[in-house]
Amino acid sequence: MGLDMYAVARKEGKDQVEIAYWRKHPNLHGWMEKLAESKNLEYGTFNGVELELTWDDLDELELTVKEKLLPSTGGFFFGNNADEEYFNDDLQFIGEARLKMAAGYQVFYDSSW
Repeated sequence: MGLDMYAVARKEGKDQVEIAYWRKHPNLHGWMEKLAESKNLEYGTFNGVELELTWDDLDELELTVKEKLLPSTGGFFFGNNADEEYFNDDLQFIGEARLKMAAGYQVFYDSSW
């Protein structure tokens, strides 16, 4: 068991495409949870909550990742800080998400533990 995290792109009439997968990247998950809270999403536990990302969200995430300011986040199944391990993957995800959005897709983050 552990924190599994996904980003998918979805377009009406097209199959959903997974564009990123992270295994135990708790600080990114914490950032996404803070984003969900800022959007006033209603949920009990931030697990299995589909969060739509906007272009502005990606801009903010890119800046946060590059400045190494993801919030320290812990949890029973989360593992240790993996910011350095996933640094390039995070930036690659942001680029892929932007390409998908430019092609008319919606991009979502989700997690499961």
